Amino acid sequence: MAKRNRIMLWVLAAFFMGTVFPLAYSAVDQTYQQLRVLVEVLELVKDNYVDETDSKKLLYGAANGIVRELDDFSQFMDPDVNKRVKGDTEGEFGGIGIRITSRDGFVVVITPMPGTPAYRAGIMPGDRIVKIEDESVKDMSPDDAVKKLRGAPGTKVRFTIARDPESKSTDAPALIKEFTLERAKIVTEAVDFKMLENGTGYLRLAEFSGHMMQSTSKALDSMSKDGMKALVIDMRYNPGGLLAGAVDFSKLFMGENRMVVYTKGRKAENYQEFRCGRAAKYSALPLVVLVNGGSASASEIVAGALQDNKRAVIVGARTFGKGSVQSILPLSDGSGLRLTVAKYYTPSGKTIHRDPKTGAGGIVPDITVDVPRETERRLMEQMDKLYAQGKEPISAVKKEDMVKDEALIRALEILKAREAFISLKQ
Repeated sequence: MAKRNRIMLWVLAAFFMGTVFPLAYSAVDQTYQQLRVLVEVLELVKDNYVDETDSKKLLYGAANGIVRELDDFSQFMDPDVNKRVKGDTEGEFGGIGIRITSRDGFVVVITPMPGTPAYRAGIMPGDRIVKIEDESVKDMSPDDAVKKLRGAPGTKVRFTIARDPESKSTDAPALIKEFTLERAKIVTEAVDFKMLENGTGYLRLAEFSGHMMQSTSKALDSMSKDGMKALVIDMRYNPGGLLAGAVDFSKLFMGENRMVVYTKGRKAENYQEFRCGRAAKYSALPLVVLVNGGSASASEIVAGALQDNKRAVIVGARTFGKGSVQSILPLSDGSGLRLTVAKYYTPSGKTIHRDPKTGAGGIVPDITVDVPRETERRLMEQMDKLYAQGKEPISAVKKEDMVKDEALIRALEILKAREAFISLKQ
């Protein structure tokens, strides 16, 4: 029996080498030495552990441990998780409506999605999820956490978050809050727009989903007919989405083959440049872009492109710093390996991705507007809209209870000042 188990383990090791390490066979001797300890551990566990063990679970655990040593975004996915990740591209699911990531061993909220249960409950960017249904999520992968948070619409999920104090200079402990939210069908509205004062259009992008560009084109056409002379693009709390959406959106405002973003990795084939076309429909439209700590990924690509090409003024707070490229590599048993293969760089060569050691990364605004966390929460609430048949949508917050949107006010001041300087020259 022991001999048969050892043979099985060697077969598993060979499978492990051929899937997780596709280049292993080019350096068999070196790889054998590196994997020898792992094989010894597997053998000892199979032969000596007090209970019977499952070879596949041991293998999956070893693969997961190896990949977690790389970064917060690479991940080994068992067949169920791999299948669900593929299904996420459809854009509809039952859950509470948050985008999460892993940071320093914690599951961290990138941003709640507007109009969702998490958004209405006041979940904030940067909140650390510490428990789901009394189970600690320390060192849990984001996909495993999502699996526990999602479920059939109408069912409830209980979880606990830790929120850092407002001032980082104090030694105050993190605020611990427990939430019980009813899951809902999550279908995010990607675009919202309206006309503001002095011919200024306002375009809010909730995420870069597959249908975002069609909605954006309609919004810009509508505001152009209403006399739009300048535009505020609001990407606060935008967790990103499709790279193609970020590039196509940038093409609306930049031409002349300008660069939007490029990727660079260890392999030459991971270097790619993404550029605009020769002409852009709104190339002369004055722009101000609003971002904050909940702006990530594709929204950071757009902000970085417009900033580096001196096409827009960026206003708000430093963005999240999610600027790495993951490829999902299929494995023979239906599992998958999500592996970071490159990083995103702005046209001037700045890396978007956050450095966990220094904290550097993200897009630093041209003009910083510090917003207290409570004000930020209330701004999120008043951005949410109520819809009634036959009526114009209104804010979920009464007018008398609204707080000032300092970042938007600053954006409008910038556009007014620009117009005043142009008038002086004429």
